[in-house]
Amino acid sequence: MGRPGKKPEPTKLKLIKGTEKRYINENEPRPQPIAPDPPSWLPTEAKKAWKELAPELERLGLLTAIDGPAFTMLVLHWALAVQSYRQMKTDKNRARKEGLPVDKYGLTTIDERKLPRKHPLLQVLRDNSAAFRQYMAEFGLSPSSRSRISLPDPNDEDAFEEFLNRGQKKA
Repeated sequence: MGRPGKKPEPTKLKLIKGTEKRYINENEPRPQPIAPDPPSWLPTEAKKAWKELAPELERLGLLTAIDGPAFTMLVLHWALAVQSYRQMKTDKNRARKEGLPVDKYGLTTIDERKLPRKHPLLQVLRDNSAAFRQYMAEFGLSPSSRSRISLPDPNDEDAFEEFLNRGQKKA
C-alpha cells in the first residue's frame, strides 16, 4: 500500500516552480540529466514522440538516465492511443465502403447482428489517453504543470547554468 497524502513532486520541478526552500528535499537522489536511448522495440509513433520530447526534457533537467522506464511508458501510451484512433478511422472508412451506417467520427461499429454499438477501440483510446496524461504530469508536461513553472531567462547563460546545476554539488 502506498503512502497516504499528496504524491511529492520531483525536486527539479519544485526548483523550476520556485518552491520555498523548506519544502525541498536536499537529500533526494539527483541523477544526471541525460536522456536515455529509446528501447528498440518501441513502435514508430512512440519513437517519434521520444525524439520530440526527450531533448527538451533533458535540457530542462527533467529527464535522467534512470527515467527510461517511466518515459517509455509515456510514449508507449501515446503510441497506443494514436494507433487505436487510426484503426477506428480505418474501420469507419471500411464500413462506409461496405455501405454500413457509420457515425461521423467512427465512434460506433456494427456488431454481428448488424446493430450499432460503441467501438471497442474507444475504450483502448480512453485508457491510454488517461495513462498518458498521468505520465505527462510526472515529467511536467501537462498544461497545468507548465502553468506553475518559472524558468530563468535562457539568454542569461550564467543564471540558466546555475539553475541547471542546482543541487548537483552534493551528488
